[in-house]
Amino acid sequence: MRLIGNLLIYVSPLLSPLPPHIETKLHCKKRNIYTPDVRFKKWFSKMINTLEQFGRNAGKVWEMLNANGSLAEAELIEATSLRPYEFHIAVGWLAKENKIRKDGEFYQLDETNLDSKIGEDAGKIWNVLYAKGETDILHISKLTQIEEMDTYLAIGWLARENKIQLNMEELQHQIKSILSKS
Repeated sequence: MRLIGNLLIYVSPLLSPLPPHIETKLHCKKRNIYTPDVRFKKWFSKMINTLEQFGRNAGKVWEMLNANGSLAEAELIEATSLRPYEFHIAVGWLAKENKIRKDGEFYQLDETNLDSKIGEDAGKIWNVLYAKGETDILHISKLTQIEEMDTYLAIGWLARENKIQLNMEELQHQIKSILSKS
């Protein structure tokens, strides 16, 4: 058991075969997160902070749509002060929660109509990540033949499912899967 902040975490050896750089399995709530034990604390903290930031960004988009109704992408990006990729991750997150709809240029709060495209793209990305383990977003966009901004939508979807870790350090957007494929 490890105490990190207020979280009590159980770390056990892996029982299933995984790449050699993966050494431990972390059980946190209902998620299984794989990470090297040596950098556990730093990695876990960054991952939680990244996921929390995705959730906060999704909340900003939701609050803006809730207050103003239907808005265009450019208006939402300006009003929320999000970068375009952060906005797309937030939209992917909200689409996974079935909270956002896009009609033409405009987004609004409603049952999503984005799930088939984003879900399909998320599946392609997940399969590539499962096979490769870790790669940057531009490379994954090329491998999956998904446009870069659509890749960010799918990343938001996968992040909401707690299936990926995104390392935003030094503008090298590295992404890797953190759950085993079902």
